[in-house]
Amino acid sequence: MGTAGPDPTTVYVDMRALRHDRVRLVERGSPHSLPLMESGKILPGVKVIIANTETKGPLGDSHLGEIWVSSPHNATGYYTVYGEEALHTDHFNTRLCFGDTVTNWARTDYLGFLRRTELTDASGERHDALYVVGSLDETLELRGMRYHPIDIETSVIRAHKSIAECAVFTWTNLLVVVAELEGSEQEALDLVALVTNVVLEEHYLIVGVVVVVDPGVIPINSRGEKQRMHLRDGFLADQLDPIYVAYNM
Repeated sequence: MGTAGPDPTTVYVDMRALRHDRVRLVERGSPHSLPLMESGKILPGVKVIIANTETKGPLGDSHLGEIWVSSPHNATGYYTVYGEEALHTDHFNTRLCFGDTVTNWARTDYLGFLRRTELTDASGERHDALYVVGSLDETLELRGMRYHPIDIETSVIRAHKSIAECAVFTWTNLLVVVAELEGSEQEALDLVALVTNVVLEEHYLIVGVVVVVDPGVIPINSRGEKQRMHLRDGFLADQLDPIYVAYNM
């Protein structure tokens, strides 16, 4: 059993600031707010930092970056027939370029931030909260800014009560939105305008393709994570069996 600690907290961050890798806390219900729940207590002996993916320098509380972990349980690599030793070293035994340049860290490939709190656990130690925003591999580079799929997906789901789930990805520099319709198929055409309008109004992005599908089409793994790249592969292979597809090219 894990060490007892404070209940997980939820914070609300400004989605516009996240596009610039900045973390700005806002009040619940504020325009462009995104709820994020902390990922649990950092256990004793485990160190977590947030690092800049390009410079490999440590970042402060107000910055979004890659989550790096150091603990006695870190793996040293994984088996591969390709022998990419440089990749192993960079992933499992990387170091900061300044500050603590001695500790070996494992890169998680996930973006997040730490929030220093004054809360203490049962042992009296201060409780630092870790928030995971999403996978680094799945971030979208559009118009020179970093967009996080969850931001756009949250906006789309809120656009209409019949949208049960949503996932986004890019295809040839176009933004593709896949929305699961939980309702009559006659509503599919109406959803296209709602989806394109909400993405334009809240994120200033033009949707290239809207795909309306049945519930359960968007693949989700055992950890509850959307498999956006698998969905993209299905889209490119014309395997989604959509209810309706609208192209804005």
